[in-house]
Amino acid sequence: MTEFNRPFTANGVGNWFRKRCNEAGLPHCSSHGLRKAAASRLADRGATEHQIMSITGHTTSKEVTRYTKAANQKRLAKSAVGLMNKDFEDE
Repeated sequence: MTEFNRPFTANGVGNWFRKRCNEAGLPHCSSHGLRKAAASRLADRGATEHQIMSITGHTTSKEVTRYTKAANQKRLAKSAVGLMNKDFEDE
């Protein structure tokens, strides 16, 4: 609730959070940044798009797909490197 006992708007809560970050000496932080970090962290740990959406509040999978795609790319690359290392170990 705002100082006027009204519900925050989406922009209003973002502005409120920005002020709190600045007061805490964290000017590089934002509510958007925390949301993005949460989505990335969940994707890196194998969460589905719907699981991520339930935490971050996204209403469509369009944005969340970006995080899961990046996480899947990391997993695939790590797996591929493991296959290359296996070839060297077998020789």
